[in-house]
Amino acid sequence: MIFSGLAENITNPALLFFLLGIIAVQLKSDLQIPESSSKFISIYLLFSIGFKGGQELSHSAISGELIWSIVAGVLLAATVPLLAFFILKRRLSIENSGAIAAAYGSVSAVTFVTAISFLEFQQVEFGGHMIAVMAVMEAPAIVVGVLLINLYNKTDKNRPSCKSVLYHSVTNGSVVLIMGSLIIGFLASDKQAQGIEPFTTDIFKGFLAVFLLDMGITSGKQLSVMVKKGLYPFLFSTLMPFFNGLVALFISMQITDSPGNQLLFALLGASASYIAVPAAMKNAVPKANPSLYLPMALGITFPINVIIGIPFYYQIIQNAG
Repeated sequence: MIFSGLAENITNPALLFFLLGIIAVQLKSDLQIPESSSKFISIYLLFSIGFKGGQELSHSAISGELIWSIVAGVLLAATVPLLAFFILKRRLSIENSGAIAAAYGSVSAVTFVTAISFLEFQQVEFGGHMIAVMAVMEAPAIVVGVLLINLYNKTDKNRPSCKSVLYHSVTNGSVVLIMGSLIIGFLASDKQAQGIEPFTTDIFKGFLAVFLLDMGITSGKQLSVMVKKGLYPFLFSTLMPFFNGLVALFISMQITDSPGNQLLFALLGASASYIAVPAAMKNAVPKANPSLYLPMALGITFPINVIIGIPFYYQIIQNAG
């Protein structure tokens, strides 16, 4: 059953474009997406998903599911870095352990968007409040990761303050955009939302396909980097997402009966940030090596989640239902 779900997911055009990007790198093709175009598309995807989530949220009453989902999301984002840090620091430096832990405690908006595309293809409904859950899970992991580095690396005299770390976490561009779009979508009336629907909805899947092509090209390049890092980072970036995803899925099943919400929560737990965390760590922990935590999150964990993780968790949800 899982393999049938996997085969069905691989026929998704967006995912096929991701695989095309990886293949292009292996063929040493000069195919690439201009950096400015890639940045615009990432901004568009965050804007679109945030706005649509705000619209869905405006039609939903404040419920126990909404509150508990946000609480569970924040707690998960804060506790995953703790577990990851103590696993990693046995083999890696304090700085790298903290940065990787923060990446795996935080979330990947693109993985989330890909899961939404999968649900729409399967015609499975999900709650708009899950966008809010994703947004609030960005910052806690970054803060916890840097706090752990500060706690265990007492020799560094240039450690940033907790206030500075918190500020850079919540003002990160992706966090501001997703939260701002969510609020704007919540405030907009149905008539106003329909006015920009061709932009927020009709062209969404096309832009997602192009963006995943770019992610495939980037991931293909990062895979060669990961080979040089040894077995330990590879095993961590392969196994940790499934552990986190299964824990998140179990928690979600206690909160909601919605298969769509359960899948999205599982993917939030399983995903690793390769946008918000690198941007924050560059300022907060310059000694952390981005050529280690970025390939782990983008080159290994992201492909595993979108190719195997989504159908795997969805099959579990269907069997449990």
